[in-house]
Amino acid sequence: MTKLFPCLWFDGNAEEAADFYVTLLPDSHVDKVWRTPAETPAGPAGMVLTVDFTLAGQHYQGLNGGPDFKFNEAVSFVIGCDDQAEVDRLWDALTANGGEPGPCGWVKDRFGLSWQIVPRRLDELLDDPDPERARRAMESMLKMGKLEVAELERAADAA
Repeated sequence: MTKLFPCLWFDGNAEEAADFYVTLLPDSHVDKVWRTPAETPAGPAGMVLTVDFTLAGQHYQGLNGGPDFKFNEAVSFVIGCDDQAEVDRLWDALTANGGEPGPCGWVKDRFGLSWQIVPRRLDELLDDPDPERARRAMESMLKMGKLEVAELERAADAA
């Protein structure tokens, strides 16, 4: 077992969420589904209690803890994307079936978990030695929902 890993609280759909999340990125898989041997406050004996899964090589656990707690934007997962095609694929997958697009590359999936889908090119533009190019890229990003690499580059290059 990994010494330190995040545990995500779900309301009965941890297995469904894990099954979905592992489709998003390489080096991802469901490792183990744990069923409770006794009745718990979250449900009856035999129900899925936790799901251990690996997402992009990082261990996570989903806990079916019940309706008491909900995700919020205080915690989000950032995916650094190599190109626009990866941004588009992940954005589409995460907004499908009840997910919600947000501003500046943020999206909330159908389980309520927040993600930031960020092209690596944005970091390069914001780290440009020319502060005016970086400013224009940042101002462009602040007006977007899904981040568009070509538009960020156009904005940075505008004089």
